Amino acid sequence: MSFSSEFLIQAIFAVLALFLCVIPHEVAHGLVALWLGDPTAKRAGRLSLNPLKHLDPIGSVALPLALLLLRRLTGVPFVVFGWAKPVPINPYYFRDPWRGMVWVGLAGPATNFLIAGGIAGLGRLLLALGLRSRYLFMFLAFLVLISLVLAFFNLLPVPPLDGSRLLGYFLPVRWRLQLLRLEQFGIIVVAALLLLGALEVVVRGAEAVTIRLIGRDWALLSGLWW
Repeated sequence: MSFSSEFLIQAIFAVLALFLCVIPHEVAHGLVALWLGDPTAKRAGRLSLNPLKHLDPIGSVALPLALLLLRRLTGVPFVVFGWAKPVPINPYYFRDPWRGMVWVGLAGPATNFLIAGGIAGLGRLLLALGLRSRYLFMFLAFLVLISLVLAFFNLLPVPPLDGSRLLGYFLPVRWRLQLLRLEQFGIIVVAALLLLGALEVVVRGAEAVTIRLIGRDWALLSGLWW
């Protein structure tokens, strides 16, 4: 298979895995908010796995395509990364808005951890049963890796990422308000993190955990490492 064909397959798998990981992440936010009494996401039709309801022009299209292009032009194995349109949440429905936002915020990364663990378990079972399809295990490896990248990145305690909800809960009230004001600059903050190399650090950590979860044999079979 030519290099171009291999790159195309990896690109398709990476983008598909991104959608399959980021959409449940956002739906989980909405479901936990609904459980806590906030129907905003449900009324907006966002408790759906339909990708069209969650696509963000920058996070779901422009950034993944840019990373794929850079990967193709430079040969650097950039991990396809992105985000979906945030699910609308109204914390004033919650009995304790700050505590409610902690649970809502943690729901997304927790969902990605569950996806990573579940896919890793499935892949190991398939290996134990003797299956050796390289492209199947490549796709499953992408699912585990991208799920972990999304989980770890979103746990950074920086607005508008999910980790800022946990940080805000433990801050004095006046600092909480300052943290909230930063959310209006969300795209700028995320862009700054990407430029400062935060994603690279997260990816390295996610790759290390992925290889531990899936094992060396699966990692070699996938062709994504070594």
